[in-house]
Amino acid sequence: MITTMQSLSEVIRNRHSVRKYDPHYKIPRQEIEEMLQEAMLAPSSSNLQPWRFIVIDDEETKKELKAIAYNQEQVETSSAVIAVLGDIEMYKNVEKVYRSSYEAGFIDEESMNKLIQNTNNSYPNAPVEARANIASFDTGLVSMQLMLIAKANGYDTVTMGGFDKQKFAERFDVPERYIPIVLIALGKAAAPAHKTTRLPLEEMVRFI
Repeated sequence: MITTMQSLSEVIRNRHSVRKYDPHYKIPRQEIEEMLQEAMLAPSSSNLQPWRFIVIDDEETKKELKAIAYNQEQVETSSAVIAVLGDIEMYKNVEKVYRSSYEAGFIDEESMNKLIQNTNNSYPNAPVEARANIASFDTGLVSMQLMLIAKANGYDTVTMGGFDKQKFAERFDVPERYIPIVLIALGKAAAPAHKTTRLPLEEMVRFI
């Protein structure tokens, strides 16, 4: 695992999107669970954690998913595909979230009640589009964290936004409160990734 700033830098620099996977390599479910558990330490708006995951590692199911994902090869050859969903009704978890913090001793009871009240006063009244934007942003944070953790553990990933989200929701019985955001293929690379470049820093950053 990542233990120093130098090793973190190496993980970031070495992570590339991989589309060719060893179809015979299988990552144990327990190891996938451990990576997800660590990824979920990512921050989120009001700590409401509006992410849900569907891990697809069954071979026949991956073949079905491949068709939904416009026949992208990595869906079938990777060890697993992790579908990241965003919860547009994330506020319904508010009592569970803040009571957990209270029971852990991180906040007092008065703060807990105030946070719950403030969340219930604001989030349910926000437009669905605004809540969807929050969910999309937060799932982006947890997705990037997951990909770095995977790389630190010796695995490769690629994100896929190109899939039929309606068909995905129908096939995997996704309730309406959850929106499919991205698919992440996870496995062992069978070929080197195509490296990419980045635009110059001076074109991207402005100090004031």
